[in-house]
Amino acid sequence: MAVAGKAVTAEKKRLSPFEQYLSLWVGLCMVAGVLLGKLLPGLIDGLRRMEFGEASQINAPIAVLIWLMIVPMMMKVDFAAIRGVGRRPRGLVITLFVNWLVKPFSMALFAWFFFRYVFAAWIPEADADQYIAGAIILAAAPCTAMVFVWSYLSDGDPAYTLVQVSVNDLIMLVLFAPIVRFLVSGASSLEVPFHVLLYSVVIFIVIPLTIGILLRHYFIRRHGIAWFEQELLPRFAPVSMMALLATLVLIFGFQADNITGKFLHVVLIAVPILIQVYFNSSLAYGLMRLFKVEYAVAAPGALIGASNFFELAVATAIALFGPGSGAALATVVGVLIEVPVMLSVCSICNRTRHWFPPPQTAH
Repeated sequence: MAVAGKAVTAEKKRLSPFEQYLSLWVGLCMVAGVLLGKLLPGLIDGLRRMEFGEASQINAPIAVLIWLMIVPMMMKVDFAAIRGVGRRPRGLVITLFVNWLVKPFSMALFAWFFFRYVFAAWIPEADADQYIAGAIILAAAPCTAMVFVWSYLSDGDPAYTLVQVSVNDLIMLVLFAPIVRFLVSGASSLEVPFHVLLYSVVIFIVIPLTIGILLRHYFIRRHGIAWFEQELLPRFAPVSMMALLATLVLIFGFQADNITGKFLHVVLIAVPILIQVYFNSSLAYGLMRLFKVEYAVAAPGALIGASNFFELAVATAIALFGPGSGAALATVVGVLIEVPVMLSVCSICNRTRHWFPPPQTAH
């Protein structure tokens, strides 16, 4: 009876209307961006050419918007929570195994197979290279911010979710760049300049992570943890969301010709991304059950394995290949399908919580 009651409680949890219809807003941003790209090509071209340094590929307006998205997310990360992971290491070990030893490589395999063979009749080789690169970049960074929403909806352990996110962020600093370079070069004919990739990691991970940590410590020291979590962080949520949507308007504006001329490609790009999402979430969830990890740890672990740090992926694809590239388009398709897909994974987790041992008997 207790389990059934808990399931009912979890099912009552809801996203805010804005978050719940995020896919709709993304779709509207896509339409708005395409219209701007077609109706005001001079304006969009001017924004496209605003870069940090000549030929750096780091688009200045998008970089600023990405920072507005990422810094509030990094402010949520409490690395002090990592100290308590030793009490329940299995869930974290499984999460790290799927995120770093399976997920990027499975995405590379799926993208290579579909774009090189299954969709070869509809996608030219040059476009296929770009889409493979974008899909790999998307899968190489585990989700940071939205995982907290998915964990909440699936009745996950918030403290353990924080540990999983914190450890993944630390590993991302070291592994993201070499994994992307290795897989993109191996699965496509594209060469990834390592210095540009490293520059992206510094710009879009190291700096915002450092700023987030410093701001977190400063505000908690001045006003306390309760004020920080209950008053300050909620104020940043609209800023992050608006920055995300503004970023998408610009990206879709830059991508206007690609989208209108290659709409079929957008649909085809979604196929391997969807497959890898369900494959990796099922693998993580199955391993959690096999090793008798409690549900409140297993569900967030599966969700982290399924979702992506799409803000970083979009920024990196733009930095490497440009805002109008096929790689950037592939990462944007990941954004478009993220919310409905993750809601479906949350629903599956909520309906199967009885597969897992109760907390007092789990290891």
